[in-house]
Amino acid sequence: MKLGRNDPCHCGSGKKFKRCCMSSVSKQHAQIFDDAEGMLAMNPHLSLDELNVALQHKVQARNNQPHPDFCGLSPTQMTNWLYAPFDQLQWVNIKSPDELIACPVMRYLALILDEAITQDGSFKATSKGNLPTKLVKSASELLPEFAVSQFNVNISISEFAGSNEDKFNALHYTRVLAEMSGIIYQHSGRYHVKKTAQKQYHALGIQAFFKPMLEAAIGKYNWGYLDGFEYDFDLRTFWVFMLWRIQIHGNVDQLVKDVQTAFPDLLKLLPIDDYFPPEKSLSMLIETRFIERFLQFWGFVIIDPRRYINAEPVSRVVQVQPLLNQTFQFTIHS
Repeated sequence: MKLGRNDPCHCGSGKKFKRCCMSSVSKQHAQIFDDAEGMLAMNPHLSLDELNVALQHKVQARNNQPHPDFCGLSPTQMTNWLYAPFDQLQWVNIKSPDELIACPVMRYLALILDEAITQDGSFKATSKGNLPTKLVKSASELLPEFAVSQFNVNISISEFAGSNEDKFNALHYTRVLAEMSGIIYQHSGRYHVKKTAQKQYHALGIQAFFKPMLEAAIGKYNWGYLDGFEYDFDLRTFWVFMLWRIQIHGNVDQLVKDVQTAFPDLLKLLPIDDYFPPEKSLSMLIETRFIERFLQFWGFVIIDPRRYINAEPVSRVVQVQPLLNQTFQFTIHS
């Protein structure tokens, strides 16, 4: 389908095509015209079909060359990582780890499934439609078993524990993903585990749901759901690229630079003010939505708590956990 000038750009920026990727497309067209003129100057007797074949080879070769702004990825590779469906990604092998004891999301899901199965496949929700207090308490008790960053403050503001589901972001996130994945559903004031999911759980254990939950976290879940940022800004498009970079260097500041270099137009989508320039806003979004509430919820990384010295943020270090390397094996190195 051809994009019109005023249609939303396919890159997911939210901008109109004419103000986003259309400019880069125009540059590509100009390069192709230059290539065609050069070929005709050297071979004036080329037929139109011969010229088209030669240009196709030229474009394909250019798209397969490493690009410095993409940290050495080629445009072809980057395109796959940005737009390919979860099961069609190339240059990365995604596996379900044999052991998920260090994964908060999957441990919480196991609690939910076990609670339902011990009660013939369902359990009562709270009057607000949340998970019951007993289950929330059991999930909170798992915190000492997880390698996650924590502030030395009252447990009520922890992402990984709380007195109820509303105060327990990681558990609430898990419940939402389980519903999006079609594992559980709410009906008549109760949470039910689908019959097919019960059979999968009995046969394969919690590993059966790792990839479906992960795919929901990337493709269906709104990463801005739990934060207070007002930006209409979707980082999910860039998740494979960001994961690849953080696995290599584990540095938040460097990750932000990598994203800015590869996708400079992203800064144009962010507001400008005296306290939060676009670069700072982008860093906050990546730290909160991608690292803290995606990678850390899954047990893929630990990130130092956010700290300030003289009102300036301290650079945060990311510790890549074994679970990340077990789940994602990249065949591209930098």
